[in-house]
Amino acid sequence: MLLPYRFYFNYMTTDLPDLRYPIGPPNLPTQPLAQGARIAYVAQLALLSDQLRAAVTGLSPAQLDTPYRPGGWTVRQVVHHLPDSHLNSYVRFKLALTEDNPTISPYDEQAWTELPDTAATKPAVSLALLEALHIRWTTLLRQLTEAQWQRTFYHPGSQKTFTLDQALALYAWHGRHHLAHITELRRREEW
Repeated sequence: MLLPYRFYFNYMTTDLPDLRYPIGPPNLPTQPLAQGARIAYVAQLALLSDQLRAAVTGLSPAQLDTPYRPGGWTVRQVVHHLPDSHLNSYVRFKLALTEDNPTISPYDEQAWTELPDTAATKPAVSLALLEALHIRWTTLLRQLTEAQWQRTFYHPGSQKTFTLDQALALYAWHGRHHLAHITELRRREEW
């Protein structure tokens, strides 16, 4: 059962919110995560598809095509971006688990949001994709050993090596970050 989108969110707002980072920037761990933190991050990923579905339920086509901030992506682009991005992350996890510190392939997120499938595909398709992807991904994550969480991949765009612990924290944040783009827009516009 889906609850109203307001049920899922308890973000603090200020008089001068940062519309680009409504929940603040990511804060990646520098040490291995405690098991409880991993469980919490995996739970955030597991809940994301339901939360996203709740956040866009009832929006009109015009509302879906509204940018969440001036110069930002539309709600529709955000909905399609999440499975695109998380699919890339899922593949990066699998590469890190099966290769020794692989160099991953970055992609142009902005260009992906401008491809014709973004405008032509109903959000429900990406919601279903995100749901199925997160079932697979969280099933994998719940099985990892301590040593596997410390496996790494190299991101040539940022020129950084990430542990899977760090990638987990980043993508749990990423989901909440984009979800807040939509929920904060709805709050501001009183939709």
